[in-house]
Amino acid sequence: MVWDISTSRCGDTVDWRKALTSQPSANMGKSMKTFACLAWSPCEEKLLYVAEKKRVGSLAQASFTSASESGHLVVLEEEDKNVYMEDWGEGLVGKTAPVLCVADLSKGEVTICSGVPPHVSPGQALWAEDGRGVIFVGWWHEPFRLGLKFCSNRRSALFYIDLKGNCDLLSSDSGSVSSPRLSPDCRWLVYLQGRVFGPHHQCLCMMLYDLQNRTSSVLVDVIRRAEKGQFAGVYDSLPPHCWSSNSEEIFFSSPCENSKLVFSVDRRTGRIRPVYGANSVSPEQEFGSAKLLTVMNDLMVMSCSSPNHPPSLMVGFVSNGVHEQDMQWTHLGGVDVCEKFDWQGIIITPPPEEENHQFSGLTFGAVLLKPASSSKGVKFPLVVFIHGGPHSHFAAEWNVTAAALTKLGYAVLMVNYRGSTGFGQDSVDSLLGNVGSQDVKDVQRAVLHVLQCNQALDADRVAVMGGSHGGFLACHLIGQYPEFYRACAARNPVINAATLVGTSDIVDWRYSSVGLHYSFDQLPTPQALITMLEKSPIAYAAQIRTPVLLMIGGKDKRVSPHQGLELYKALKSRKSLVRLLWYDGDGHSLSKVETQADCFLNVALWFKQHLNLN
Repeated sequence: MVWDISTSRCGDTVDWRKALTSQPSANMGKSMKTFACLAWSPCEEKLLYVAEKKRVGSLAQASFTSASESGHLVVLEEEDKNVYMEDWGEGLVGKTAPVLCVADLSKGEVTICSGVPPHVSPGQALWAEDGRGVIFVGWWHEPFRLGLKFCSNRRSALFYIDLKGNCDLLSSDSGSVSSPRLSPDCRWLVYLQGRVFGPHHQCLCMMLYDLQNRTSSVLVDVIRRAEKGQFAGVYDSLPPHCWSSNSEEIFFSSPCENSKLVFSVDRRTGRIRPVYGANSVSPEQEFGSAKLLTVMNDLMVMSCSSPNHPPSLMVGFVSNGVHEQDMQWTHLGGVDVCEKFDWQGIIITPPPEEENHQFSGLTFGAVLLKPASSSKGVKFPLVVFIHGGPHSHFAAEWNVTAAALTKLGYAVLMVNYRGSTGFGQDSVDSLLGNVGSQDVKDVQRAVLHVLQCNQALDADRVAVMGGSHGGFLACHLIGQYPEFYRACAARNPVINAATLVGTSDIVDWRYSSVGLHYSFDQLPTPQALITMLEKSPIAYAAQIRTPVLLMIGGKDKRVSPHQGLELYKALKSRKSLVRLLWYDGDGHSLSKVETQADCFLNVALWFKQHLNLN
């Protein structure tokens, strides 16, 4: 089947150059990167990519014909233009029906790959060995779509289709899969696999598929707990190119306590070794974290940074059997700046009264940034910076917000509370059912710890900030400790989980986070809504005395903008000091450049005003 991308018609051959630039169906921009791929065939005459299948949007288009999943032509009726079409949620708004496309440069044609099962949405595709087939990830979109961005717990599987439309299932169809990567010898395929529902981000298995024998095995298993400073599991997607040239090693980066490090795993033995860590180079070149970008012809390319050092490129050749300290790395440059402030990673053990008895013995982490001071007796105000997720991670890497606040004269504490990635799956699971209590206590414990251990920090001038679940925790903290914090800044915070349950694109997390089971046919019960309400910051809103700055994205599909408005009205009615900034065209991440600049400026001024910064 040949697809005319510019008119959404079947049967016409198109100029592939125009097809690849046509909008919106060849949109391979930022919003499609969850599905995206762009791969040359082995013969270098065909290009494989993902596009959004066009939908009739006006009466003028209603007479066009389209192809049904069975291949038959159907007439699109006028009334179809108003039929509700699900999309894949936050960051993927309007992305409903991705299709695999092949641009044949020799013929000047674009075709849609047939044979994709009708119940899945395809993406992350790559060519098989001989270019006669395609391997791809298919996400189930029945009975309805849930938000996919930042969620590694969506039901999906690995498929193979040949160019005649025959389809085979390569993986389990009851889990979640991502990041398929083919070895240079085209015999092996690695991919990541996790469980469905539960934590929306999790420690993943690395699976190995033998394409000759059609068998799969676990190469790297889920790490429940790790020894101090040791490999703590796979959490991030694999680089596009991650194999050694001899097809014997796979390279990847992953969170490990308060850092992000680079590791390799031996395909034959499953042995994992560190490749680049915080102490693998000379002290003057030491970085807090490293992220692997690619491996090409055994040349590894990494982005390395620290809280006080912007990202720099480092390269080195893969050398089998060479210890990490003996590997040769070359600095390719970057921003040649090392900011003059200090930072340190901290590991904290909860006191007995704050232990999770189901997951006892867990620790958590934090990264502290402090301005340089030339005079004794100077005390710095402290900003507590809390990541969202909650299953996310603050690495000891460059964070422009934290660095800028430190340059302005604040100490900044970035907390990896229990539930953060990089500490094993037990830490992730420990938070389920304990949001609003365990995570709140961890953040407060980290704050008390650094205040006690650092005489240069001013305990009377402490502020808190965070976004999404970080905003949820910030608002909890000022409600549960109403006399402690002098200012608060929250971006798209979860305020009332009970009122959010019907409006979020990840409704499953609203149940899982409070310890309740979720299924697609789930209906809310009075007890479930009570549980959600009791674990929400709105339950403590009457106790809030701290000045609050709210930053809300008007198009947020993850956390409804009405969540922030709910707190705003609760505080206004009690004559508490609150200011709300509304970014009508932005979503959950508040990621537009002008929005980021405005948010930072307002946060800096808010803290300056309420922490009496000179």
